[in-house]
Amino acid sequence: MTKKRVVVTGGAGFLGSFVVERLRQTDWCAEVFVPRSQEYDLREKEAVVRLYKEARPDIMIHLAGVVGGIGINRANPGKFFYDNLMMGVQTMHYAYLHGVEKFVAVGTICSYPKFTPIPFQEDYLWDGYPEETNAPYGLAKKMLLVQAQAYRQQYNFNAIYLLPVNLYGPYDNFNLETSHVIPALIRKFIEAQEAAVAGQPLPVVVWGDGSPSREFLYVEDCAEAIILATERYNQPEPINIGAGFEISIKDLVHLIADLTGFKGEIVWDTSKPGGQPRRSLDTSRAEREFGFKAKVGFEEGLRQTIEWFKAQRKLRADKK
Repeated sequence: MTKKRVVVTGGAGFLGSFVVERLRQTDWCAEVFVPRSQEYDLREKEAVVRLYKEARPDIMIHLAGVVGGIGINRANPGKFFYDNLMMGVQTMHYAYLHGVEKFVAVGTICSYPKFTPIPFQEDYLWDGYPEETNAPYGLAKKMLLVQAQAYRQQYNFNAIYLLPVNLYGPYDNFNLETSHVIPALIRKFIEAQEAAVAGQPLPVVVWGDGSPSREFLYVEDCAEAIILATERYNQPEPINIGAGFEISIKDLVHLIADLTGFKGEIVWDTSKPGGQPRRSLDTSRAEREFGFKAKVGFEEGLRQTIEWFKAQRKLRADKK
C-alpha cells in the first residue's frame, strides 16, 4: 500500500491514540483523520455521510464505541446496544457507498458465547449466547461481522473483522464508574495504599469471588496487530487478537496488589457478578495470516501502566 488516506473513528480514545501513532510511523499512510464525536455523531446518517465527503478516506479503521466494565454495561444495556449498532452499521454502509478501499472493523471478545471452550477459536462465535451482563454490547459489535461478510459476498467490499481481547495500558480509563478491571484495580490499590500511609487504612473491595479468568493484551500490541491486519489481511473470517494466556481474577488482584505495594485487606463482594466464567483466545490465526504475536509481557505491561497512572496523579497533585 502506498500513500493512503486513513480515517480512524475513536482515534482520540485509549486504543485509537496508539493506532494513530502507529499509522504515522508507516510508509504507506499519507494522512490520518480522527473524527471527533462533537463534530461527527456516527449514530446519525447525515454526520456519517458528511464524514466521508469531507475526509475522503481510502481506508476506514472503525474503533469508536460505547464501552465500559460490568457495572456500566448492566446499567445501560439499551444505550450500549443502540449506539454501538448504529455507529457500526452506518459507518460500514456508507464506506461501501463512497468507494472506500478497505474497512477494518474492530469488535469485542464480549461477542463470544458465555460458555465457550478454552481457548476461544473464531469458529465458536455462533455456538451460544454471550454472557448476559454485556450481551447487548457484544451482539451489537458482532453484527459488524455479519455485515462485513454480507457486503463482501454481495458487493465484493473488502471489510475485515478483528476480535481483540481485554486491553490495558497507559492512557486507559481509570474512572471507577466506567473502567474495566485492570485500571479499576490499579486505582483502588494505589488510593488505598496512600490512605494507609496517611494512617487511614482502607480495604479494597473487588466484585465477585475471583474465580473467573481473563486474558489481557497490552494496548501497544493491539495497535500493532491492527496495523498488520490493515496491511496484510483481506479475508472474510474473523481474527482473534490476544496474548494467548489467561489469569484468574483472584491471581490478577493479588498481582496488582503486590506491584502497587498494597498490604491491606481485600474484600470479595460475592453479591456482585463476576462476568463470563473464562476468557482465553486461540491466537494462531492472527500469527498465521499476518504475523502478529504479542511482545509485551504481562507483568512488564502492568508495571508500565501503574507507573503511568502514578505519574499522572503526581502531575495533578503538583498543579493544585
